[in-house]
Amino acid sequence: MNSRTLALLAGITATAPALTAPAQTQTPAQPPRPPNILFCIADDASYAHFGANGCSWVRTPAFDRVAREGLLFTHAYTPNSKCAPSRAVVLTGRNSWQLESAANHGGYYPQGYTTFMEALGKNGYFAGYTAKGWAPGEPGKIDGKPRQLTGLNYSAIKTTPPTDGISPIDYAANFEAFLKDWKTKHPGEPFAFWYGSHEPHRKYEYGTGVSLAHKKLTDIDHIPAFWPDNEKVRNDLLDYSLEIEYYDTHLARMIALLEKMGELDNTIIIVTSDNGMPFPRYKGTTYEFSTHEPLAIRWPAGIKNPGRVVNDYVSFIDFAPTFMDIARVDPAKAGMMPITGKTLTPIFRDEYPGKTAPGRDILVTGQERHDVGRPNDEGYPVRGLFAGDWIYLRNFEPTRWPMCDPITGYLNTDGGPTKTEVLNENRLGLNHWRWELDFGRRPADELYNLKTDPECLSNQAANPACADRLKTMRDRLYAILKEQKDPRMEGRGEIFDNYPHTPDGRYFYNRYLAGEKFRANWVTPTDFESPDFDPERPLAPKTPPTLKPTPPELTAPAAQKPTAGGGKRKGKKTSPQNASPQNASPDE
Repeated sequence: MNSRTLALLAGITATAPALTAPAQTQTPAQPPRPPNILFCIADDASYAHFGANGCSWVRTPAFDRVAREGLLFTHAYTPNSKCAPSRAVVLTGRNSWQLESAANHGGYYPQGYTTFMEALGKNGYFAGYTAKGWAPGEPGKIDGKPRQLTGLNYSAIKTTPPTDGISPIDYAANFEAFLKDWKTKHPGEPFAFWYGSHEPHRKYEYGTGVSLAHKKLTDIDHIPAFWPDNEKVRNDLLDYSLEIEYYDTHLARMIALLEKMGELDNTIIIVTSDNGMPFPRYKGTTYEFSTHEPLAIRWPAGIKNPGRVVNDYVSFIDFAPTFMDIARVDPAKAGMMPITGKTLTPIFRDEYPGKTAPGRDILVTGQERHDVGRPNDEGYPVRGLFAGDWIYLRNFEPTRWPMCDPITGYLNTDGGPTKTEVLNENRLGLNHWRWELDFGRRPADELYNLKTDPECLSNQAANPACADRLKTMRDRLYAILKEQKDPRMEGRGEIFDNYPHTPDGRYFYNRYLAGEKFRANWVTPTDFESPDFDPERPLAPKTPPTLKPTPPELTAPAAQKPTAGGGKRKGKKTSPQNASPQNASPDE
């Protein structure tokens, strides 16, 4: 048999099994393991106060590194600027008005809403968290045990904090303990870890920004017009900055741990905050400064052209679908409610270079009940729309006090030196317009040009030149809310007022007026006004030497005052409700 015949037979033999016997199938290549997830969320930090976002007096090298080696987002917003509802939005991918009782702060998490951390934990991920997950509120129980909305709790390891206002939980050390368990007990699985810092939530140790961080009062380059510019306010800001830097140092330690283990590039790192800083007209409102949050994301395997700055609107409802997408887990099959947000992976892949991604030219926001402090636990319902350089806000109950009633201490604004300074000025007959902006009643419609008025001082809702814009934005907002089945659009808005607060603070206003003593430890005792409080009437006719009037060039012109707000408290009589007389819990 010649060589040509042998070669021909060899070729036939090689192909024969396909015709005469079942083929030997090759095991298909396994897809790469989904990435680890490290989600880092500060407690009450604003967009403007991170180094990569242009702040010179707050040092955040770890955040800056994540932004430099990944993506920096300039228009990331929470749809609800308060701890519990903001975190519920993150966990579910749904706006707060789509979350039943989880729309409120300090209430009960509803049973039917699976979180992305729960979903990942049941679909191949080892899930855990440290410190603050979803809070404050009651998460409910499963099989008689507290529900783990953010995974297993790793908060046992403590340290000596640099100030008495900083949590003793050693976040990075607890993350290290989590990683050890992951390596030994869950080999081959990816992990999802929620780093929930307690900083920079109040209270702060006064003066530590100067004494410990060696900052100077003159380091601060801008004070918003709605606060006094004095030593106490500047110290308050520097103390706040110290706590942001503490949050960042633990982030740096976590990155170092991942780097040491060889897992850094296998991990997507997301760094943000839940809502704006705990100062007047920030946290607990729906203005630009309140809802605008820092966001940096690093993921070498999944981000094309790292180092980019993304200017598209990004909502916190986009986190959950992003995590489910990269984890290759179907949200519906994992038991999650339909997700409203959109995955960020097209932005990661740079699918729209130099352009705004479809649907990312607008963003909706709002709130219901935050802190208690109004008759019968009424909330302050708002919905808003960001579009281009404008923000439109609809206040559905303009006769209510937005930051809670003055006689119950404006409970929706955390206590601190800056709040005290604004209140004291007003009590002395100084700069009443500041009190109006920070605490006064608001008109039904608000419209601001963020390009020319980022502090939202000059309401254009009554400006005839803006009438068409206001109508267009309102119509667009209402259309979105109707599509999302917002109860406010269906005439059922009172449902949010009727969801109960946890017993510790339930019916605070009613019980307080009935004489019950409360320890509302997220405000200061001097925040509470007298029962006959009239914000228009100063307590003293002259300016004391310790307080200087605002220079004329800093006084807000008449056009910048709200068209409604302030005035005497409405004489609405209420009856105390049945509730156990316990102390009100801190706003954690």
